[in-house]
Amino acid sequence: MKIVEFEDVSRVYENGEHRQRALDHVSLQLEEGKFVVVLGPSGAGKSTLLNLLGGLDSPTEGVIRVNGKDISTLTNNELADYRAATVGFVFQSYNLIPTLTVLENVALVKEIAQQALSSHEMLRAVGLEDHIHSFPSELSGGEQQRVSIARALAKNPKILLCDEPTGALDSETGVMVLKLLLSMARDMGKTIVIVTHNQNIAKMADVVVRVKNGRIQACEEQTNPLSVEEVDW
Repeated sequence: MKIVEFEDVSRVYENGEHRQRALDHVSLQLEEGKFVVVLGPSGAGKSTLLNLLGGLDSPTEGVIRVNGKDISTLTNNELADYRAATVGFVFQSYNLIPTLTVLENVALVKEIAQQALSSHEMLRAVGLEDHIHSFPSELSGGEQQRVSIARALAKNPKILLCDEPTGALDSETGVMVLKLLLSMARDMGKTIVIVTHNQNIAKMADVVVRVKNGRIQACEEQTNPLSVEEVDW
């Protein structure tokens, strides 16, 4: 079932007389439960696409539909409700609250997500069950990233948006996280959208979207994506 539809979407940023077209008349459809990888060089428009889908920004032109609902004209309060109910985020910045423990940081999602998953289970899934009482300052960068991933997964979103989710992780931990993300798509029907420069992650995708100069160059469905174990890391 179609869950995401971009229809002739553009995003233009203005700074005085300077206008930057970050996305240029983009049209895209994504099916529910797919593992989607968005590839492209820096400045191609990948993060803008992610921000628009996540309701962190609104298009200058065009329509964005999620589950059949037009989110492109929502008010700020309506977008906040959309983000709370539908979307999870994993960014390169961890956005952890320093005065809360690892467990408390993850458990925060229960305040906004009605169908939240177990915080303990999600921390166990990312290999941090022994650090639940630690504070962010006591963790490495990779461990903090895993906390942010556990928090996003605990929210139990329909769509999970990830910006270079394994960028701060060592190879072994990165593989573990990718297995978890794949499982969320394959076994739980979540739509996972990952922005990355890592071509290896694209080998596991159901759909690869290639972006350049604010436009979609290709949207390729892969009938036989590789498993994590089959990829040469």
